[in-house]
Amino acid sequence: MMDGIFLQQVINGLTLGSVYGLIAIGYTMVYGIIGMINFAHGEVYMISAYLAAISLALLSWFGVESFPLLILGTLLFTVFVTGVYGWVIERIAYKPLRNSTRLAPLISAIGVSLILQNYAQIAQGSRQQGIPTLLSGGLRFEIGTGFVQITYTKIFILIAAFVGMALLTYVIKYTKLGRMCRATQQDRKMASILGINTDRVISYVFIIGAAMAALAGVLITVNYGTFDFYAGFVIGIKAFTAAVLGGIGSLPGAMLGGIILGVSESLFSGVINSDYKDVFSFSLLVLILIFRPQGLLGRPLVAKV
Repeated sequence: MMDGIFLQQVINGLTLGSVYGLIAIGYTMVYGIIGMINFAHGEVYMISAYLAAISLALLSWFGVESFPLLILGTLLFTVFVTGVYGWVIERIAYKPLRNSTRLAPLISAIGVSLILQNYAQIAQGSRQQGIPTLLSGGLRFEIGTGFVQITYTKIFILIAAFVGMALLTYVIKYTKLGRMCRATQQDRKMASILGINTDRVISYVFIIGAAMAALAGVLITVNYGTFDFYAGFVIGIKAFTAAVLGGIGSLPGAMLGGIILGVSESLFSGVINSDYKDVFSFSLLVLILIFRPQGLLGRPLVAKV
């Protein structure tokens, strides 16, 4: 019986952790390029959840009922519009402060976070919103005297998260944009001297991070079916925890940190107590910062002289 419960929680944790990893990518890319934590990133995810619901409603109104068409249309719409949000936020709130003190962008990020929260609350209301189940059914396996069940929605989430991460890895490693991002991350001033438009690269990084948050927003909305204007705060902090755990600045670290956090949180909820799963996540963040601040795959910062 315990084997079944353990495996079920691992499956739930992998699903949740893959989404944490997608959101953590936004934190780790922005930090890797400009050394700043974008604390408005959780709210970008929250906006994407509303956009996903709006897209699903519009497609249903036009008579689209097929799940593949619904999810494809929702992903394209949500990723595009959320990417525009990311670009606008970077242009308005972060670019003017790029050469300012390190504290100024942090305060600006918190301000953007509050603005987006109140914007969503005023525009959509403070009540919890929801969407109907789009994909029902699942697979069920007998384990001893118990069983393990994985829904088709969870399978879709795992596949979509893996494809999104693989596509981003390809872009960063093998494309011109990826080479420019890596050059800017290593030495922004030298990259600028060599002819790279670092301002444009930074904008691209914000757009990519927002697109990954949008993918996560669609997946979580489809899985849980509910969200509200405050949904980005807790999950944003947890994704930041995942980024720190894996090594902030490392894309593989972001995904690894998300998986570890998701599985650990799910096991804690299923075996010990679900009421304190957030306490567990934040306690893990404190321990990471104390004992290994560079994370599992991160490297200690070395001062350039």
